[in-house]
Amino acid sequence: MLLSDRKLKKFKELLQAKKLALLRAAQNTLDEDMKLEADEFPDEMDQASTEYLHSFTFRLRGREKTFLRKINHALSKVDKGTFGVCEECEEEISLKRLEARPIATLSVEAQERLFERFYRVPDD
Repeated sequence: MLLSDRKLKKFKELLQAKKLALLRAAQNTLDEDMKLEADEFPDEMDQASTEYLHSFTFRLRGREKTFLRKINHALSKVDKGTFGVCEECEEEISLKRLEARPIATLSVEAQERLFERFYRVPDD
């Protein structure tokens, strides 16, 4: 069951919308959240609190950067005609999985095998 053109278009639009939302959030962070005004910090506690919030925001943006890379990868797969194909076993990724996680690059089975290899407890 290869994805129909209609389904591919739907996924592409979804991925592009997610990408745009991430880029807008990042721009908002630069425009609004990261303004440090000296007169806004009447004491060291306020400044430390604000710096902590900024650090937390940057960590979130780092995660979003990773997510953006995955979105771009999925969009390139749509353009190449390989979207929905497992990168490990080259089997089709189920529609349910793609609907739940459109950036998925592995089938459920391949993901489970990877998880088992990574988290396998060594034999004594």
